[in-house]
Amino acid sequence: VQLQAYGGGLVQAGGSLRLSCVASGSPFSDYAMGWFRQAPGKEREFVASISRVGTKEEYSDSAKGRSTISRDNAKNTVYLQMISLKPDDTAVYYCAARGTVTGHAPRGGYAYWGQGTQVTVSS
Repeated sequence: VQLQAYGGGLVQAGGSLRLSCVASGSPFSDYAMGWFRQAPGKEREFVASISRVGTKEEYSDSAKGRSTISRDNAKNTVYLQMISLKPDDTAVYYCAARGTVTGHAPRGGYAYWGQGTQVTVSS
């Protein structure tokens, strides 16, 4: 599966962004999807994940309450809606796909990765 993420940009603290990731090449509903981020000088970290048909979601502690992951299997797209953004949210955001059983929203073990989209939050 190939993944293309977009929707990043420069936003002021307190603002919002919606990231999108479009998949191609394989049946989208075969994969759980995740969002990860990597800030300069830091390791890549989990943000959110969603199960194959969207029945289960998982969030990192920092994302919980400020982010919502969703997917539209008819459009082969997963979204990450982020609100109340903080400068600490500045990072390259990656979408990822993992084959798994239904009802599972894994936090790791992703095999397929998109190219990343930059999110910059100014104070």
